[in-house]
Amino acid sequence: MKIVMCASEAVPFAKTGGLADVAGALPLALEEEHHEVIIVMPRYKSIQDSKFNIKRFKSDISYSTTGKDIKVYFIENDAYYNRDNLYGEKTGDYPDNLDRFSYYSKRTLELLKEMKFKPDIIHVHDWQASLIPVYLKNWYANDAFYKDTRTVLTIHNIGYQGLFPKDQFFKLGLDWSLFGMEGLEFFDQVNVLKGGMMFSDTINTVSPTYANEIQTKEFGFGLDGVLKKRSDSVFGIINGIDYSIWNPETDKYIAKNFSVEDTKGKLSCKEDLQKFCNLPTSKDVPLMGIVSRLAQQKGFDILAEGIDEICKMDLQLVILGTGDIKYHQIMEDMVRKYPKVISLSLRFDDPLAHKIYAGSDIFVMPSRYEPCGLGQLISFRYGTIPLAFKTGGLADTVNDKNGFIFDNYSRGGLIDTIKKAVAAFNDKKKWEALVARAMKIDYSWEGSARKYVELYEKAKAG
Repeated sequence: MKIVMCASEAVPFAKTGGLADVAGALPLALEEEHHEVIIVMPRYKSIQDSKFNIKRFKSDISYSTTGKDIKVYFIENDAYYNRDNLYGEKTGDYPDNLDRFSYYSKRTLELLKEMKFKPDIIHVHDWQASLIPVYLKNWYANDAFYKDTRTVLTIHNIGYQGLFPKDQFFKLGLDWSLFGMEGLEFFDQVNVLKGGMMFSDTINTVSPTYANEIQTKEFGFGLDGVLKKRSDSVFGIINGIDYSIWNPETDKYIAKNFSVEDTKGKLSCKEDLQKFCNLPTSKDVPLMGIVSRLAQQKGFDILAEGIDEICKMDLQLVILGTGDIKYHQIMEDMVRKYPKVISLSLRFDDPLAHKIYAGSDIFVMPSRYEPCGLGQLISFRYGTIPLAFKTGGLADTVNDKNGFIFDNYSRGGLIDTIKKAVAAFNDKKKWEALVARAMKIDYSWEGSARKYVELYEKAKAG
């Protein structure tokens, strides 16, 4: 099958979040399944020739290679992409994001024709690539080149929709008839993600539970009605993990490598993490880790409500990430009050993230909603037991046999589950069995890629 992966970011070239992990890793797994894959993305300022061995394809198109032989084509336009960030500054999104990503979408479809790469599937991700199915079904409806091409749209987080004022619609070059209920109109604004949802052949999101949740008022962010209409074409596939990066047997950032056959190194990793975070070294105190954005969506509202009580328990807590200033301040106050219990690192720090996954006993993810979640999948691999709220991908992957899950989203629900986890940790024999069980769980991309191929076949079958 010939597949084009269209995303605004992909590892190792550009990344702000989980979208880049999927757009970078899924093509590699598809290549292993003997499919012909190319990636098309914008050429940002950070994508340097020296780092990625970039070559010239056309005057405004360059390319690099990933995997064994996957070509990654970069659409160049300095006025749009030669900036310090991908989507905006600290003050907010770039005001011309509609221009930037409509240009990317148009140029992608032109490029495929210029290359004579006739795809079976164009797989688009999130709102930034959602205009591709819109243009395909409207501008190219009678084009023989794209006659057999089908589109799959993956929604990574429906909260980000690409909303723009109505008076910018003309920039898209589309007929005004498409600014309506059956098109891109959304409460008198342009909604790019809605356009992708209306015109793609198949829609999926990054977990089966989240695929159902976004068809409800609570989690649909106003688009639940559109998804309900298309419910026969909405699917959920759990993301995979790149085990070449997240593997305790080979991880270069951790104090001592370990495996499910020999977990002794995990204790060395715990001691190393405690020292690194200036916490008392003790193998008998349960160490809880959090690698997260400090935001309400990630459960920091209920964590903040219960943090004082949590810090009085016999445990340690290590938090890494940045987010809302409100939660920065609450956690900083707790560090001053309980310096031997809680460690806070308000930054992005990849080596420390690896140390936390390897050295913690329990990995805490109390997210109010979580489309897939990668943290719990990584923590399984490192024998760090996830503690999560029952939502989205967390509900699909964490259960009473491999972790701790609560369905009452409240301070009390979180605290009761932490108490349960601490009690379980103190039963050493049962805990060792739980760790071994978690480490054997397989969330490699191989399994997810096969499910995506099935989804592509569904899209092709119509």
